[in-house]
Amino acid sequence: MMDVFHSLFDWYMSNLNYFTVALLMAIESTFLPLPSEVVVPFAAYKAGQGELNVFLVVLFGTVGALCGSLINYTLAYYLGRPIVYRLADSRLGKVFLLSKEKVVHAVEFFIRNGKTSTFIGRLVPGVRHLISIPAGLARMNLRDFMLYTFAGAGIWNIILAIIGFYPL
Repeated sequence: MMDVFHSLFDWYMSNLNYFTVALLMAIESTFLPLPSEVVVPFAAYKAGQGELNVFLVVLFGTVGALCGSLINYTLAYYLGRPIVYRLADSRLGKVFLLSKEKVVHAVEFFIRNGKTSTFIGRLVPGVRHLISIPAGLARMNLRDFMLYTFAGAGIWNIILAIIGFYPL
């Protein structure tokens, strides 16, 4: 079993480059469960070994995160409200204590605090990849969304790159 793990890990590390960093970070920023902690630190480690450039790792990781976030934002912007309102009015929505009024209140909160929520949300594990959904639901200004997403994701990727570049 350990041989299989080592083979997969060796394959992963040998195929980790700027394109795969951007692609994996785009996936991480959608609703698919792929933690950034398994992407950027390993790419930064390769940078520490002279195989990649750590600044480009952070840049490609951040651009990838922005691209994935734009997917969630766009889906929520164009499809989200009808789906969320239908869910809130359903029996399942009641089980999760949702109501149309609570959804409206959440959207109004995001309209008032969207920039801060987006920026800080990109720094919080578990929230980072989902913060784009309320931004889309609230129809946050796209330019602001992109700016605060890029800034928050960039800071997060710098932290992860430092961890990988300077391993214990």
